[in-house]
Amino acid sequence: MRKQTNDDAPDLPPPPAGEGRGGGKPRWLVTPKIRKHARALRAEQTDAEKVLWRELRGHRLNGAGFRRQTPIGSYIVDFISHRAKLIVEIDGGQHFENARLLQDLRRSRYLESKGFRVLRFANNEVLQNRAGVLVTINAALEAAPSLPSPASGGGNEHRETL
Repeated sequence: MRKQTNDDAPDLPPPPAGEGRGGGKPRWLVTPKIRKHARALRAEQTDAEKVLWRELRGHRLNGAGFRRQTPIGSYIVDFISHRAKLIVEIDGGQHFENARLLQDLRRSRYLESKGFRVLRFANNEVLQNRAGVLVTINAALEAAPSLPSPASGGGNEHRETL
């Protein structure tokens, strides 16, 4: 019986997508606390978020893919299209108080420094003028730079660690 050497080892295929090459646990880029908070926000959407999510999910708006309640740094954004580099925020009444306006301005500047465009809408605007909100989001999607598809071998140079 012959001993197997490295030269005789069968070529193993790479692990399926999502399982990583290092094996074991996934490496998260956000803290467990923020991940848990994002998960809770997805479970407890406002009425305005529910209405908008029905329009954005499943590539329903101009074929753009959106995720909801996604952590970016220490922030959790309401809706994000990574491909279009577009973030959509839905703001309740507390966002229109002076102190909160300054916090939102800092938040928007941070997200813009990461290359994203930020659109903000009030809850009432989404609930009472859904069509207008969708027109605005669609216009922002059409204005977004087109990135090569990773499926075609391109796009990796545009990936950013969040």
